[in-house]
Amino acid sequence: MSYEVNDYEYDSVTSLSGPERYQYLVNKIVDWEEVWSIKDQSGWSLMGDDTDNELVPIWPAEKYASACCTGLWKNCEPETIDLETWLEKWISGMSADGRSCAVFPLPSDKGLVVTPEQLEKDIREALLQYE
Repeated sequence: MSYEVNDYEYDSVTSLSGPERYQYLVNKIVDWEEVWSIKDQSGWSLMGDDTDNELVPIWPAEKYASACCTGLWKNCEPETIDLETWLEKWISGMSADGRSCAVFPLPSDKGLVVTPEQLEKDIREALLQYE
């Protein structure tokens, strides 16, 4: 079962700064053991930064990802990735492809850009608190 975000939490969290949303995302990923991204019929969606580097957009819950399925992403739908697959396949794949993560973008904000290695480090550190 995935994490369900209520309207109050949605409004509160989307008003946080990029670094605060990043910490929220790491905590929710660890709590619920899933990452959300978006895809359309041709595959996973990417975004670019100001220098045309490819970024994988990620969110901690479906409701946040769904809110960004507008404009260029209007044909996209949120999809979950389990945490084990994220850590074992996606992180190394993004590194090999030279991609970074756009963490928790909003319709009005591109989100915080982090390397897959930094995100993995932060997730694994948060996981240690559960052991």
